[in-house]
Amino acid sequence: MAPLKAKGDLAELKVACDLVERGYRVAIPFGEDSDFDLVCWKPDGPLERVQVKYSKIRQGVIEVRCASSSLTNGKVRAVKRYTAEMIDWIAAFEPTTDTCYYVHASELGAGRDRLSLRIAPPRNGQVIGIRYAADYRHPVRAHLPVMEPAGFEPATSDLQNRCSTN
Repeated sequence: MAPLKAKGDLAELKVACDLVERGYRVAIPFGEDSDFDLVCWKPDGPLERVQVKYSKIRQGVIEVRCASSSLTNGKVRAVKRYTAEMIDWIAAFEPTTDTCYYVHASELGAGRDRLSLRIAPPRNGQVIGIRYAADYRHPVRAHLPVMEPAGFEPATSDLQNRCSTN
C-alpha cells in the first residue's frame, strides 16, 4: 500500500472513531469516487458528508488541504476543490497529537486549496482572520458567525423556536 494511501486510511479510521465516541453513527461509502470519505449523523439528526485529511503540525500551524488531485502516470490530471455543495465538513487528523479537527464547509467558500489552523498565536501579533485549532476540536458550528440577510427583520422567538434545528 502506498504511504499516502496508508496515511489517508489511518486518518479516516481515527476520525470515524472520534465521531463514534462523540455519539455519532458513521457509514463509509463504497468505492473511491465519492466527494466525501465518511457519512455521519446523530440519532434523529441529518446525514452529514465528511472529507477526511491527514495533516501534520508544522511551525505551530496545521495546514488542512481543501482540495484533492487526480493523478495519471504521476502527473496531476485534475484538482477538485471542496465546497459546501460537495461536503458538510472537512475533518483533519493530526498524528503527533492524535487529535481530530472539524472545519465546517461553509468556511470553504467557492473552493480553496488549503486553510490554516493555528496551535499558537502568530508571532507578528495578527488577530484578524486567525483560525485557532482549539476552536475546531468538535464538529459543531458554534464558532461560525451568525449573519442575517440585510433588510430582513428578525423572526419572532416563537417562529425561531419552531424552525430552529438546534
